[in-house]
Amino acid sequence: MLVLSRRVGESVVIGDNVTVTVLEIRGDVVRIGIDAPRSVAVNRAELLAELESSNQAAASASEEQVASLAKLLRDKR
Repeated sequence: MLVLSRRVGESVVIGDNVTVTVLEIRGDVVRIGIDAPRSVAVNRAELLAELESSNQAAASASEEQVASLAKLLRDKR
């Protein structure tokens, strides 16, 4: 992991087309601005973790439903 120190108004450029700028620092909260093309997904890490957890829960429920349906079909014969 690259660790950098930046002040308000300073930026970091990632690749050719993503710029991250420090907008404001208030106590322990840092506001940043991200300038990136629409084709680049920008998400908060905690939301991705929540989405992954939600998807796993939905997938496991679907597996249970498929198993239940398969059992019903077998029993019908």
